[in-house]
Amino acid sequence: MDGKKTYYVSVGSKEIVDEADEINFDFEIKATDEEIDKLAELFEVMDESDEATHFRALLPFKEYHKDKENDAYDYDLKQIYQTLYNLGTEETRKHIEEMNVLN
Repeated sequence: MDGKKTYYVSVGSKEIVDEADEINFDFEIKATDEEIDKLAELFEVMDESDEATHFRALLPFKEYHKDKENDAYDYDLKQIYQTLYNLGTEETRKHIEEMNVLN
């Protein structure tokens, strides 16, 4: 046994659960406890980046594409999707490929 269990993940609400009926989930993954801890850490980092973008949004003269806070948020989100892809079921990997977020 590889120690992996099935988890269900909602990126929008940043939730990870082991029962499908607990949340309206986006992705199904197979992961070890360590891998789940790492994914949870990525969600925390994304929360911090999200807060920074909120304050930046109050500056209407600052362009999105010239903004390190938005760049950090985008990077964090891509890391989450890459992790979900790596841990995902076949259906999850296909869905992420169709989203075209990793190119």
